[in-house]
Amino acid sequence: MTVHIGAKLGDIAETVLLPGDPYRAKWAAETFLEDAKLVNEVRGMLGFTGMWKGNRVTIHGSGMGMPSLSIYVNELIKDYDAKTLIRIGSCGGMRDKVAVRDVILATATTTLSTPSRGIFKELQFAPTCDWDLLHNAFHAAEAKGVPTHVGGIYSADVFYDERPDLNEQMTRHGILGVEMEAAELYTLAARYNRRALAVLTVSDHLLTGEALPSEDRERSFGDMVEIALEAAFA
Repeated sequence: MTVHIGAKLGDIAETVLLPGDPYRAKWAAETFLEDAKLVNEVRGMLGFTGMWKGNRVTIHGSGMGMPSLSIYVNELIKDYDAKTLIRIGSCGGMRDKVAVRDVILATATTTLSTPSRGIFKELQFAPTCDWDLLHNAFHAAEAKGVPTHVGGIYSADVFYDERPDLNEQMTRHGILGVEMEAAELYTLAARYNRRALAVLTVSDHLLTGEALPSEDRERSFGDMVEIALEAAFA
């Protein structure tokens, strides 16, 4: 048990999927895991552990933004020895070739700041994903016929962004999409020698203004969860 996670030792699996929304964690656990058990509800941040195709998995909310994710990932790694951590979440598309409902597999993340910035000081650390997870996820998406893009993303500090000039530079330099957590996840995974990947569903588009209707989100997010699970255990 930690300050923010009420699970007992042994309640958390070595493989953890991390949606931002705790209720999305609940939905994913009930939909994809067998014998899913609630292992955490401290501060309303729900976590569940169950089985997927004979493999033990925890699906745990991480909250919104890098500071929140940093708390949970630090504790999951240092106190519960999580070894594989996969973010499953939504993102905004930033390129013409990226469509709503597509999946983005993030190779690397660009950011203005992370909770780890104080460690690096003047160094611009480039956090990247785990190659094996990326490889497995791409082939899982390909087998499912899900339109998938592999490349860099932007992990933003704010949701209500007022820097259109910055977004233009992200697009100009090939960034596929924007979200708010992956940069810190990849940094912590590098620090503690763990595997990490962000599997993201494009739920809206910064260039076109298109957004995924709420009734379609569950089906599209389901593809993302299955891709993440296949990646972890391929």
